[in-house]
Amino acid sequence: MKKGKTVAIVPGSFDPITYGHIDIAKRASELYDFVYVAVMINDQKKYMFSIDERKRIANEALCKIEGVSVISSEGMLWELARDLCADAIVKGYRNDVDLEYEKRMAEYNAQHYPSAKTVLLKADERLDTLSSTIVRERIIQGMSLEGFLPQEAVEIVNKILLSRDN
Repeated sequence: MKKGKTVAIVPGSFDPITYGHIDIAKRASELYDFVYVAVMINDQKKYMFSIDERKRIANEALCKIEGVSVISSEGMLWELARDLCADAIVKGYRNDVDLEYEKRMAEYNAQHYPSAKTVLLKADERLDTLSSTIVRERIIQGMSLEGFLPQEAVEIVNKILLSRDN
C-alpha cells in the first residue's frame, strides 16, 4: 500500500464516534497521505454498540473526509500498524490523565513496532469535554445527540437502536 505515501492509524473504540474523534481524524488527514480510522476492541470496556455497528456509524461520520478509510480490528494495535505499514499512530487526548495513558500505550506500541511513531494531538478546547461516555448517557436518557456527532451518524445510531426495539 505504502509506495512513498505516508500512512497513519487513528485507533479507538468509537462507541460511538463523536465530533472530537472526527476532529482528530481530520487533523491526521492533514498530516498524512492516508488515514485508517480503526475501530478496535478493548477488553476492559463494555460496549453499547457492536464493532460492526461502531464501524458503520464511523463510516457515516467520516465519509466526506478525503484520504480517510474506516476499518475494524480485534487484534493488537501494533500488529495492525505493522500489517498496514503505518508510519504513525495518531491519538487524541483531552487532559493530563488521557495524556499519561496515551504515553504508556505509545511506549508499548514502540517496543513492538518502532516504525510507527505515536503522534499525540491535544483535543480542540471546544471539544475537550466531549466523550463517547456522554453520548451513551444521552442515548440512555433519550436525549438529543445534536452537536455530539454529525446528523447522518445520529440517523445510523437511531436506526440501530430502533432495530433493537423490534
